[in-house]
Amino acid sequence: MIKKIIEKLRLLTISRKEPYLLLTAALGFKPKKIQYYELALLHKSSAMRDEGGHYLNNERLEFLGDAILNAVVADILYHRFVGKREGFLTNTRSKIVQRETLNKIAVDLGLDRLIVFPNKNHTHNINIYGNAFEALIGAIYLDQGYAKCRYFMEKVVFQKYLNISRLAQKEVNFKSRLIEWSQKYKTKIVFDLIEETTDSENNPVFQTQIIVNGISAGYGTGFSKKESQQNAAKIALKKIKADKNRFVMRDK
Repeated sequence: MIKKIIEKLRLLTISRKEPYLLLTAALGFKPKKIQYYELALLHKSSAMRDEGGHYLNNERLEFLGDAILNAVVADILYHRFVGKREGFLTNTRSKIVQRETLNKIAVDLGLDRLIVFPNKNHTHNINIYGNAFEALIGAIYLDQGYAKCRYFMEKVVFQKYLNISRLAQKEVNFKSRLIEWSQKYKTKIVFDLIEETTDSENNPVFQTQIIVNGISAGYGTGFSKKESQQNAAKIALKKIKADKNRFVMRDK
């Protein structure tokens, strides 16, 4: 039933040949129960229901995949970086499973061409790609178990699309860097949530302004408060680097 509904919905999307072969190429192995993967690629905006009236979408698989992904990445990092401390491993894992990274991996895999939703204008919210990737991990787990999830991440994702050694050295926590800078130079920083709206999919959108010593240092938007703060902090750090004296409080 699910397969028939999804096939009908695909008629509303851009045409594409052999979606099964595209999925197999992205995974690096053949799915056993294709219905798991088709459900993983069904966005909630489709508003499809089964015969029992239950909504058909990838949200439950996304929930499962999120947990499995965190376990798999921790497993791989533990064995890849022997001797590294817990803080390094935790920080590296957070860089891998953050939404920005998962969105990129999903697009690199070609999931953006396989996700099923009725209106292509929804693609302005690229987080749907990262969500679908987590749902895909959930589908792999249900279809072939934990070992195959680990294989997929290590042999496909990390070998082809993500250099985890390089990523481990990348600084992405702009908010922490900004707070450390403020402590060093004894400056006052305010993270001000100035707006909370929703997009066309009814997803929350947040806008944060950062004020440094009474001076506006940057604005950032995101689909969570944390994301908007990170984006604002990134802009603030660039402004501070360009004109530090403007923001540093001088002794009287």
